[in-house]
Amino acid sequence: MVLHRGAIFDLVNCEFTVVNQTFLTFVMLSFTRLSLRFGDVEDLRGLVIRLQMSNTFYEAAGQNWFTLDSVHIHYNWTQEATFNASEVYAPATSSYHCQHVSSLHKYDTLLVPSSHTDTSANWHITFTDFQIQAFNVQSEKFASASDCATFLTPAILMGLVTSLILLLVLAYALHMVVHLKHIDRYEEHKATVYFPRSPEAELERGMNAREKKYSPLNICSTKCQLCLFI
Repeated sequence: MVLHRGAIFDLVNCEFTVVNQTFLTFVMLSFTRLSLRFGDVEDLRGLVIRLQMSNTFYEAAGQNWFTLDSVHIHYNWTQEATFNASEVYAPATSSYHCQHVSSLHKYDTLLVPSSHTDTSANWHITFTDFQIQAFNVQSEKFASASDCATFLTPAILMGLVTSLILLLVLAYALHMVVHLKHIDRYEEHKATVYFPRSPEAELERGMNAREKKYSPLNICSTKCQLCLFI
């Protein structure tokens, strides 16, 4: 459904032709453009809605994700309204589904006018029960859908990986602190090692003590004490 200057155009039952163009580059990034050609719808001439999508590899997620970059409304052959849609993305192997992809605030405004000065300010566009898959389409069927309200985004995955790394660093630091405390306690309770002397050393120590006891100096001192008592 599109809204232009107060006029509502419901395109659900309108016939259209689909033109899909894919552009490849050499940096693991590819683009595709999906064109929905409606022709003349009431007073709109040559109405075409183009969806510009890209496919990018994210190292944090370890896989490719496709993004709906912009939506272009071409009408009256020469006029165009452009909406940015960078919040619409999913893994490249999945499809994207959302109940409403719209430029209206009541639907979370996933489509934002690219400029308030061009004709996009005069438009509102809403896709109901929106599902799209830009790449890796097999058997002309959608792959399993990643819903806009539940799937993990690259930013969330990067945050989870960063949190895991921080937890590992913290666990290692705690392990080292506990290990150092254990070493300190072992050093405090370690007993003094006593090495017994050999018999020869004990005998020599006893002889030195006897020689010191009966030395001339000690005998003289004893005699002097006896003389004083006399």
